[in-house]
Amino acid sequence: MMKSVYARRALRSGVAVAALFYAGTAFAQDTAAPAADTENGDIVVTAQRREQRLVDVPVSVAVVQGEQLRDFQAAGDDTLSLAGRIPGLYAETTTGRIFPRFYIRGLGNIDFYLGASQPVSIIQDDVVLEHVVLKSNPVYDLDRVEVLRGPQGSLFGRNTTAGIVKFDTIRPSDTFQGRATMSVGEYGSANIDAGFGGPIVDDLLSFRVSGLYQHRDDWVDNTYTGPSFDGTRGSFNAMGGFDDRNLRLQLRFTPTDRLTFDLSGHGRWYKGSSTLFHRGALVKGSNSVENEPRDRVTYDEAMDNPQAYDTYGTSLRASYDFGGAVLTSISAWETTSGYSRGDTDGGAATLFAGPAFYGQSQGNVRALDQFSQELRLASPGTGRFNWQFGGYYFDSRDTTDFYQRRYFLTTPFSGTNANSNNPNNWVRLHNINTSWAAFGQASYEVVPNLTITAGARITNDSKSTRLLKTADTGTGAVTYTGRRFVELEDTKESWDVSALYKLGDNASLYARVAKGFRGPTIQGRSAVFNSDFTTADSETILSWEAGVKGALLDNRVRFNLSGFYYTVDDIQLNANDVNGNGVLLNGDKAKAYGVEAELDMHPIQNLALSLGGSWLHTEIDDQNALAQVCVLGGVVVCTVNDPTVTIPGRGVFARIDGNRLPNAPEYNLNVAARYDVPVEGDGKFFVSTDWNLQGFTSFVLYDTKEFTSDGNFEGGLKIGYEGNGGEWEIAAFARNITNEKNLKGVIENYMAAVFNDPRVVGISFSTRMR
Repeated sequence: MMKSVYARRALRSGVAVAALFYAGTAFAQDTAAPAADTENGDIVVTAQRREQRLVDVPVSVAVVQGEQLRDFQAAGDDTLSLAGRIPGLYAETTTGRIFPRFYIRGLGNIDFYLGASQPVSIIQDDVVLEHVVLKSNPVYDLDRVEVLRGPQGSLFGRNTTAGIVKFDTIRPSDTFQGRATMSVGEYGSANIDAGFGGPIVDDLLSFRVSGLYQHRDDWVDNTYTGPSFDGTRGSFNAMGGFDDRNLRLQLRFTPTDRLTFDLSGHGRWYKGSSTLFHRGALVKGSNSVENEPRDRVTYDEAMDNPQAYDTYGTSLRASYDFGGAVLTSISAWETTSGYSRGDTDGGAATLFAGPAFYGQSQGNVRALDQFSQELRLASPGTGRFNWQFGGYYFDSRDTTDFYQRRYFLTTPFSGTNANSNNPNNWVRLHNINTSWAAFGQASYEVVPNLTITAGARITNDSKSTRLLKTADTGTGAVTYTGRRFVELEDTKESWDVSALYKLGDNASLYARVAKGFRGPTIQGRSAVFNSDFTTADSETILSWEAGVKGALLDNRVRFNLSGFYYTVDDIQLNANDVNGNGVLLNGDKAKAYGVEAELDMHPIQNLALSLGGSWLHTEIDDQNALAQVCVLGGVVVCTVNDPTVTIPGRGVFARIDGNRLPNAPEYNLNVAARYDVPVEGDGKFFVSTDWNLQGFTSFVLYDTKEFTSDGNFEGGLKIGYEGNGGEWEIAAFARNITNEKNLKGVIENYMAAVFNDPRVVGISFSTRMR
């Protein structure tokens, strides 16, 4: 019965997709070959702010083409679908689709605070997206993704101690081009990713309009039927779905051969469910979640975990070619507002005889505005000596509300006997983050085939948080006695030096040493628990790496291999307090080393294989570092393998010296393959598959048996027909084809689990005109 319901929903979605497609057939046929591929098959990247062949860049860079990412996202996935597909890159969330967290080479931030900073910078079309909500902006009509591993402090600035994920969309062109990818699948899933553009006035003005629509029906049942303070009642298909609508318009104006303006504007309108926590899914002494159903929860509050955000942005890129140098200006503005609400304990108080905690939380970004301006002057990049220098300014301001209700029950919940132990359960914060920087880079071919590159940057970063309001929503009393205003500022230098030696036209060796910097940060949300703000000072990283990259046999074989070692001083960590609230702290240092490898090859005609892998060792190096452990009602509910210490009035803490960094998989392996069977008429049948395997991963700072995963894997399959030389394609696909239920995150105090999405089977159609 349930399957027939989903089948009908998929059919309805399919009719809607078909109607949209046929209503705009002229606009759904695209696109030129990805810009990352030149005529001779070279991979071209912009890792150093100018177009270069990948083999000529002395940085560890991984590239994913837009078509590959669209395959990963066929079932409606967001940018988290990159996790496991790129060696060294991991991504996860415990706050739904509006708060992705990225990790490169083990460095990231597990903090769920809306004001959290991350050491992985997200850049879309040359615009830095700093706030965690902006980092969730969907990518669509995409040309390529570049992942720059290791600190990128010279050209890209602060908060890049781990690296950069850089998304480049398809830009306007002087010829009419269009493309569309559409799919429907189980759970009423629908996905439309399309773009069309061309000249308005030949050689003067061109445009491109792009859109993304993603939908999934609610598919998770809420089985709760007891009393509730906020009126939450159980129902079938209560949550788990989403509607994500996006539109972008780009204009390119070229009044002269030397002057170019690129204007872009976009909007996002999103509604969905925040992350679903499954309370008690983990049993003490085990990390197995086999007995917990993925499609059922028992929530007595939070009104089915709603989440909604509207985001708008615009940017203007202007460049003028002086002949001997190019001046580029990038101005950008982003704004967003919305909310996310969740049953944070992941279950119902009636399930427990007492004592028991339960609670809900909500974060509202009332208004966020981000402005950035970059000005850069660069040489053409064609001679032995090349250079660039410039300046950057950044200003982000937001007003954010946090609401928290948390209760401690000594007897079973009846709807009348709960007592709040957090009198200050609503706060409003105003956050300001400004930064300025000056930077430069130069490279010189000192002898034939040997090029030395050096860059430096000076960055000032300032943050402030002001507590505007705080109150008990029940009585209106104000009892918070902590700080109401905190301001941090720091100025740091960052730099890098690299050497690249060409072994031939298609292969090179490189070595690089780089220093990066992440600015200070403030955790103001703790006021909602009547606790003072917590802060963390700047962290710095010194990274060493070396590698080899290239292509063989007329580009039938491509390879990249790199090894690295880094140390992070004053590393910013996030632990929990007795309320389960994030607490910032600086560890003395952390260190890591590892290797990454990628291999693409065509061993026989019509067969393409792609292999990738990374191995990583991370370690916290601080004999005095402590982290709050899994305590509920004064009882340690998980198995802690570290030595512990009890601090009166604060709780039980673990000594975390020597532990791995959280969300830093010991290894990641990925493989993809495609086999074509050509037929007459310039068409071909094909079958493709992709798989990724994740090694041991800890989700928290302290060592436990429960809050880990080992051997998580997922696979995808696609079988279809490509016609007329690739102008159109129809296929059947499956994501998470084996329906693996993987542990992706935890809420420690409640032994709660976060799962990956279930298997989605569907059909897809794509077309392009060029």
